[in-house]
Amino acid sequence: MIKVGVVKVGNIGISTIIDLILDERADRDDFHIRTISTGSKMGQNEVNDIIRRVKKIDVDLLLFISPNPGARQIKHAIEEITKLNLPLIIIGDKPGERAIPFMKEHDLGYVLIRADAMIGARREFLDATEMALFNSYVLNVLSITGVVRLLHEEIDKVLYSVKNKTPIVFPEIIVTAQKAVSYARFSNPYAEAKAIAAYQIAAQVSEMDVTACFRVSDPKEYIPLVVAAHEMMKSASMLAEDARELEKTNDTVTRTPHKRDGSIAFKSKLLHNYETEDEFEQWYSNRE
Repeated sequence: MIKVGVVKVGNIGISTIIDLILDERADRDDFHIRTISTGSKMGQNEVNDIIRRVKKIDVDLLLFISPNPGARQIKHAIEEITKLNLPLIIIGDKPGERAIPFMKEHDLGYVLIRADAMIGARREFLDATEMALFNSYVLNVLSITGVVRLLHEEIDKVLYSVKNKTPIVFPEIIVTAQKAVSYARFSNPYAEAKAIAAYQIAAQVSEMDVTACFRVSDPKEYIPLVVAAHEMMKSASMLAEDARELEKTNDTVTRTPHKRDGSIAFKSKLLHNYETEDEFEQWYSNRE
């Protein structure tokens, strides 16, 4: 049985479910997973503590998820963890793109999600309720546009390689809108277009929140900016929902659950039986 460790330093939208998407019904018997988290904080004390804890766990594969993997203290944590000589995949947001040379230098896999935007962390606006709502909007966008499927398929590939003791091909992915929807496997072109629009809107939220949180000091300027950014994410979430509803209307929602042995089943008709990947891909390529 393969042992997977998940290390969460700070929080991005996908952090809350990254350790769930590999075993969505809790019935896989080919691996088990353990999670270590610093919660919302990512300061030096938290990073030092997480390094100590990671060195004590017995795992075959590590997933490391954090905002901005290129930040000084996060990079330090990654450097220390690489000394364990374990397969390591970094999951981050758009600012992490600046750390790609560093990750390549250390032979790390990475998935960097542009639509997993920074939250509007201003005290005048952000309370626990607003935080939860924002993350629910982000998860809606990432789930429907294909990011969740991209993550579990790419992580599964590495997990299978570890399990079968075959050479590992790590993901090196910047998740653009087009990349995300290629995993969503939409059948309706209008649904796909709505999903692309949703992803692109979500990807713009981070720049607004960075400006509001770090570049503007007047509350009369930054409060409207963080509110606007959250409204954009809500609109992106609603557009993503529209895309899924179109697929439901056509009975073409793609479903890819894990079997007990970790393999994937495929189907796009709700009442049909599951198919093999080859059968599904043949149907998908001939659907018109």
